[in-house]
Amino acid sequence: MKKIPVKELREGLVFTKPAFIEGDSLFMTSGVVLKQSSIDRLNNWGITEVETDGELVVPPLVPEAAGSPASASPLPEAPGLGSSPLPASAASGAPAPGVQLPDFPVSSGVFEQEISATTRAERAALRNDSKSFLSLAEVKEPSGTYRNYTALISWLDRIFLTITAKVATDNRLIDSMTNRILDLIRKDRSVFINFILGGEVQGHEMAKNSVNTAILSAHIAQEMRMPNHRIMQYITGALLHDVGMLRLPKELVNKAGKLTKEELQYIKSHTLYAYKIVHEELNYPEDLGQLVMQHHERWDGGGYPQGLKGDEINQGARIISVADAFEAMVSQKPYRNSMIGYQAMKSLLADNSLRFDPDVIKAFIKIMGVYPIGSIILLNNGSMARVMEIRGDAPLRPKIAILIDETGQIREQVKGETIDLLSEKSLFIVRAINPKELSQGGA
Repeated sequence: MKKIPVKELREGLVFTKPAFIEGDSLFMTSGVVLKQSSIDRLNNWGITEVETDGELVVPPLVPEAAGSPASASPLPEAPGLGSSPLPASAASGAPAPGVQLPDFPVSSGVFEQEISATTRAERAALRNDSKSFLSLAEVKEPSGTYRNYTALISWLDRIFLTITAKVATDNRLIDSMTNRILDLIRKDRSVFINFILGGEVQGHEMAKNSVNTAILSAHIAQEMRMPNHRIMQYITGALLHDVGMLRLPKELVNKAGKLTKEELQYIKSHTLYAYKIVHEELNYPEDLGQLVMQHHERWDGGGYPQGLKGDEINQGARIISVADAFEAMVSQKPYRNSMIGYQAMKSLLADNSLRFDPDVIKAFIKIMGVYPIGSIILLNNGSMARVMEIRGDAPLRPKIAILIDETGQIREQVKGETIDLLSEKSLFIVRAINPKELSQGGA
């Protein structure tokens, strides 16, 4: 690849092939008009040159695809996966042929669990349909909170569809979601964490991840006493943090096997695509663009795309990084039991200031506790319960709701007995129910 000095870059020029910085970090895709702000960023980062296999030219000289204007922004070809999955009409800014924006239904199916028979409560769980007493959807549905949660996921999924098709998207739609999330979690701070850990919404994975990350980010920002405008900015950033994935071929994003080094570098470019979408397409401010671009930076400097460390990283990005990591851990398993939340907390506690800002981790622990809200736990008297409320000053003694008592009697969730373990000193948590044990119990 040829090297082009940054001092030769000019606003209004375009690259005929993708341009990279520091060897393998995507700077600019082909056909995108250079802005002075992009050039200024390179100077601020101390970057002196960019590399490309193409030329730096004025827009009329950019090779055009048939029916596509010179200013179009085609995706670079993914390694080993062929050309971009978007048709030329999408690249031109028009909706792809046949693309519709339906009101997608959101499934509220429940996860199945089986429990090893070591106590009466566990044997009762084996004898009965565990879905009926472990599902959160049935408990919360009458209040409308669960419907609000699934509606947020469905709505964001439709917004992502318009962005994928390069249909003009009014950012006021996203802002309204931000306001809605902040309003809902202020009314009921804990219930949405139950839904995240329950994992009962099926499908719309990217939208679900983004909504969950936004909810967790809002909780962390509130715990850290962030001003209201910052909390709203972080929610918006969390909703859009992975939007750059929409510019990558689905074959690569959904690849089940191990990624090659080249494919991994291409995946990493999603942070730069996210910046461009948020700042240049959705017209959000530069600092929000920086926030989404930096959510894969690490506290120790080992992240990407810039290798920033410590306080160099945008504070919102540091918060989203923790929320996104936790959400990924509780969502990546086939059994989405709340025990995964317990395991995820142990993983975050073991970070030792490598990936994450320790102050953000401390705030997150205060919010979630050792046994996160929604965890299914076994008590010393043999009963099974769900964690309903945690205390930052007593993380091992939360408020719980009995699901199955020590005699094996299943309790109605809505009317189930609630116990404060801080007051009930004779009871304590023996362990969280492990989803692997659940599957083995029914074998």
